[in-house]
Amino acid sequence: MLDIKEYQAFFLDYLKTFIISKEPQNLYNPVNYILELGGKRLRPVLTLLTTELFNANYKEALDVALSVEIFHNFSLVHDDIIDDAPIRRGKPTVHEKWDLNTGVLSGDAMLIMAYQLFENYEPKTFLALAKLFSKTALEVCEGQQYDIDFETRDNVTIPEYLKMIEFKTAVLVGAAMKMGAIVAKAPKEDQDRIYEFGRLLGIAFQLQDDYLDAFGCPETFGKQIGGDIIENKKTFLYLKATAFLDDPERNKLQQLFSLNLKDNTDKIKTVKQFFIDSGAANATKKEIEIYTNRAFDTLETLSISEDKKQILRAFGKELMTRKV
Repeated sequence: MLDIKEYQAFFLDYLKTFIISKEPQNLYNPVNYILELGGKRLRPVLTLLTTELFNANYKEALDVALSVEIFHNFSLVHDDIIDDAPIRRGKPTVHEKWDLNTGVLSGDAMLIMAYQLFENYEPKTFLALAKLFSKTALEVCEGQQYDIDFETRDNVTIPEYLKMIEFKTAVLVGAAMKMGAIVAKAPKEDQDRIYEFGRLLGIAFQLQDDYLDAFGCPETFGKQIGGDIIENKKTFLYLKATAFLDDPERNKLQQLFSLNLKDNTDKIKTVKQFFIDSGAANATKKEIEIYTNRAFDTLETLSISEDKKQILRAFGKELMTRKV
């Protein structure tokens, strides 16, 4: 097996073959732009790695890995439109660089491109991949809708929030790994177990993303720090803070999350202090650790060698302590 950086390098080389100049340029240039912006390439790397965990060559899964990455970036283009986000990976978002209509249409094209890549597999594999992709894509949309709904609700619970991030983020991580197992023709039980590992790791990953949105470094995180606070998003940090604070302090925090300001500097600073003082920041870090360890527990059920399990543990620990 290769190390993570090698999988990244091979995937990026393959991605370059996909990024070509096509007409109409105003449809395809934004697609190329978002795909070339960088990012962690977490999902395609997991697809390639999983394929080799089950004794197949990673090259067999390059089209699946590319599909996963294109779909992920499609979802980012549309998420940025919904959130009116100005920055993605330290650069202008697609709808900011072009316009709203171009962002919508280019995103739609990416969704179709992602599905097309399954056509490169034999019928039985195609069917399994397509079924998983359709299920996952719909769940991602459901997760996005939950996220939108929560912005106008004052009674969001932590279980509801965890379900939202499971659908919006974690199911795609699980699917990326299961797709690698499908290509490798792993036993059905192992396909389902590696999906569960990825799903749990994906929840931990999103909780870490929420934490970094408030407490990350702008230079390394690649997105606007405090974006969730500006948008009044009821993240795990916020929900834990409202649970821990006494009534007067909770009311102050809730009042801050009812404001839409032009200058959010003071709001971000004050909310972050509430997160720290209430214990919500530490509780979030603890929850990240819990989900990561639950993911590790599923490894014991996989019919792969201990050396391969250790590769997945190292990957999970790196995600748990990441800064980007």
